[in-house]
Amino acid sequence: MPERIYNFSPGPGTLPQEVLTQAAKDIVNFNDKGIGLIELSHRSKEFMAVYAEAEAGVRELLEVPDNFKILFLQGGASTQFAMVPMNLLGKNQKGTYLNTGTWAKKAIKEANIIASAEVAYSAEDSMFNHVPRDSDYTVAADSEYLYFVSNNTIYGTQFKELPKSDKMLISDMSSDIMSRAIDFSKFGLIFAGAQKNMGPAGVTLVIVREDLLDRVADTVPTMLRYKTHAAKDSMFNTPPCFAMYCVGLVCKWLKANGGVAGMAKKNAEKAAILYDMIDSTPFYKGHAQKDSRSLMNVTFNLPTPELEVEFIKQGTERGLDGLKGHRSIGGCRASIYNAFPQQGVLDLVAFMQEFAKANS
Repeated sequence: MPERIYNFSPGPGTLPQEVLTQAAKDIVNFNDKGIGLIELSHRSKEFMAVYAEAEAGVRELLEVPDNFKILFLQGGASTQFAMVPMNLLGKNQKGTYLNTGTWAKKAIKEANIIASAEVAYSAEDSMFNHVPRDSDYTVAADSEYLYFVSNNTIYGTQFKELPKSDKMLISDMSSDIMSRAIDFSKFGLIFAGAQKNMGPAGVTLVIVREDLLDRVADTVPTMLRYKTHAAKDSMFNTPPCFAMYCVGLVCKWLKANGGVAGMAKKNAEKAAILYDMIDSTPFYKGHAQKDSRSLMNVTFNLPTPELEVEFIKQGTERGLDGLKGHRSIGGCRASIYNAFPQQGVLDLVAFMQEFAKANS
């Protein structure tokens, strides 16, 4: 087994080696101050500088407009399934949802507990192997927003373009945040768990338009209001300090490696190598329809479940780890987020060629 494996896991995903090295040093002795990063008071000037750097890094990389607040919250992206309708919908209001996978279904369930979710499109009958075209759905005239998951980690699908809507867009971007540019003029809010493309698990990024903060009802608990956290610059309570710090480091790494535009180009190149391999032989079959294929999560099957088990086993032995598909659909999945190196994709393709030849 090599000293460092290739981590194809859907999350927590691969982080840049430089980030891991710096974080390991700072956990023990932050900036040579004789105290570890995770011991620092979140109210100290040292940590406030960490927060400011992370916030500025996100704002610069994603070109976040001044009228949006950047929040670092806890509870994972799953908490946002409820916080979005809690903060943006009144009791008799509704949001329109596109059901393109497991995480969209969970968000729809939460929205229906709090207010009302109208499902304008569902890809469930096709095992979520595609995302809809604009002509496939209609957003209700009395809806407050259109909610969609930009990249579906489990099924390997991704919106190539923003869904069309006269209403503001709300998006869960947990698995493709910072992989491409975002047109914020279309959005009211986006959110993303950090553990796939931005840092370690423990912090969730929320970027919300400021004028929406006052929509929240007084009956919503204090900690579940975006306004609470926006007013205190994510410091209302002790935040996920280490994870926020790592987001800042990842932002530095991204800026040094071409920024979001550079990542978009590299991600397209990596995914093309892998999809070309899948398309070159009937031994492998991609799950997602070609026009919906994700650049972050490549899902595929082999001729039999038994061969898939052997493929995953042999891949793991070669340092190609995390290739097992989600338990809900099986098969195989290679997650190739921003920090995943192209050489890892090339090594996987070489293994796929060998395995297909040996088992055809």
